[in-house]
Amino acid sequence: MKMLYAMVGMAMMAMACGSGNNATTNTENNTAQTTTQTMTFSADSAYAYVKQQCDMGPRVPGTPAHEQCAQWLTAQLGRWCDTVIVQQAPVTTFDGTTLTCKNIVGTFNPDATDRILLLAHWDCRPWADNDPDPSLHRQPVMGANDAASGTAVILELARLMADKRPEVGVDLLLVDVEDWGQNEDEDSWALGTQHWANNPHVAGYKANFGILLDMVGTRGARFSHEYFSLQYAQGVVGMVWEAAKKAGYGSYFVNQQGGAITDDHVMVNRIAGIPTIDIIDMRPDSETGFFDGWHTTHDTLDQIDPATLKAVGQTLANLIANW
Repeated sequence: MKMLYAMVGMAMMAMACGSGNNATTNTENNTAQTTTQTMTFSADSAYAYVKQQCDMGPRVPGTPAHEQCAQWLTAQLGRWCDTVIVQQAPVTTFDGTTLTCKNIVGTFNPDATDRILLLAHWDCRPWADNDPDPSLHRQPVMGANDAASGTAVILELARLMADKRPEVGVDLLLVDVEDWGQNEDEDSWALGTQHWANNPHVAGYKANFGILLDMVGTRGARFSHEYFSLQYAQGVVGMVWEAAKKAGYGSYFVNQQGGAITDDHVMVNRIAGIPTIDIIDMRPDSETGFFDGWHTTHDTLDQIDPATLKAVGQTLANLIANW
């Protein structure tokens, strides 16, 4: 996870991996409303997908666990999607390491003109540099929440869409080498997304809008309006938060402005020109601005709450089914 800026009053900014106090406005009521959903998202299934990723170990690029997970994700999407493309490319990180990036794309209704892009990163950070124990700072991060949760929600949505086909085209983009960055260099993050945005899996690819899922699995999660999402795709923010409210998840998707996150969605907006938002758990009362296990050795399966996966997944299932 990239860079976070606090947005308080004027555009006062602080580095991501340091502080994250977020301004708030009014909080929407958690009022359940009727919806015409046709897909029921299974929190248990999504949780199992998180566990299966963690059982492989930290999916750090260049490791056996990373390769194992790439093969597993490709096989899973291959069971459900109309087409699956694995986009491989060499990328060079800020510290001069050359890695083979593997972006995995699953597509439903590839010939449809109207398209929705859903994306999440699936790689893990090589270093737990935010761990409270300095002796663990060179240990890899398991990434149960910061990687596996968003990927798991997308996998469960793929399983649902294979059974109840959407009318719209849907592209599921699992991006790699997102978390091998340093605070001082904004462009050192989201290398897989940068590659995809410059070299999409289909020449001239366009989508009506995109939705990024990042850290969407912890207990107590709250998803506020991320600053760049409002700047690039305010209408999409409104549509998603309204879908959450109608589904009864307004207590998760709160109607307030949060911080500004330099995340994968910024690259999609700036490079690919697709209006894309970030559903991301920001914690204004946390030192880092994120959940307690962020970039630590404690980002493990016990951080994951199936109820949070359900809130995010059902919101998106309803949106896809009714868009």
